[in-house]
Amino acid sequence: AFVAVADHAMPSVVNVSVRLKREEPAEQPSPEMEQRFREFFGPELYERFFHKRPPREEGRAAGSGVLVDSRGYILTNNHVVENAVSVEVQLADARKFKAAVVGRDGRTDLAVLKIESGDGPLPVADLGDSESLRVGQWAIAIGSPFGLDRTVTVGIISATGRTHVGVATYEAFIQTDASINPGNSGGPLLNLDGRVVGINTAIVSSGQGIGFAIPISMARDIMTQLIARGRVVRGWLGVVIQDLTEELAAGFGV
Repeated sequence: AFVAVADHAMPSVVNVSVRLKREEPAEQPSPEMEQRFREFFGPELYERFFHKRPPREEGRAAGSGVLVDSRGYILTNNHVVENAVSVEVQLADARKFKAAVVGRDGRTDLAVLKIESGDGPLPVADLGDSESLRVGQWAIAIGSPFGLDRTVTVGIISATGRTHVGVATYEAFIQTDASINPGNSGGPLLNLDGRVVGINTAIVSSGQGIGFAIPISMARDIMTQLIARGRVVRGWLGVVIQDLTEELAAGFGV
């Protein structure tokens, strides 16, 4: 069963390589301030605090993603691409594409990329139903942990509807003990039918076998909005809740 899932789903899993924004060097103090500091604290502390560092080189990051639409749309995590200058995607058949960020949603940690393929069809994953998941059923994760392309790991669904994890604003995570590591972010969590039931997002680094995936039911809705308008629109009530203090109570005549 695991071999069948890997064969079916592997072509739709992609590597996401990101070039990050260059960090600007910290503002240097004026020569007068440097001279005063040197005279007052001595050369040793001066060198420690005012040693001028060169600008940091452009950083790079990597993650995973899954092709979800034959038009070239890829679902991944927001934290993989949020500071991207450019994004490159590599498919299982070694084809590489420049990817555009269609939209990002930090509140659910989801993002949608798009590639243009003019040299053949794109392999697309089948999306499943995360609402029917049951604790104890098999779960298969595919991604590129530490740059190891399309690694397959297996575990079970440990829990559903996990909240208060501290990863996103809107949380209802699938918890799994399928091995997830840095680089797996944005890759799919699959059931035994080879259908995507979640997008792997986070781990508890201080423990073992505790990983979290965004349910595909939530991801599908966010993805639809990002493709349609580039952002997610949510309703809001416009009400602020405040504790009733003695001053407020006196003001309201309570």
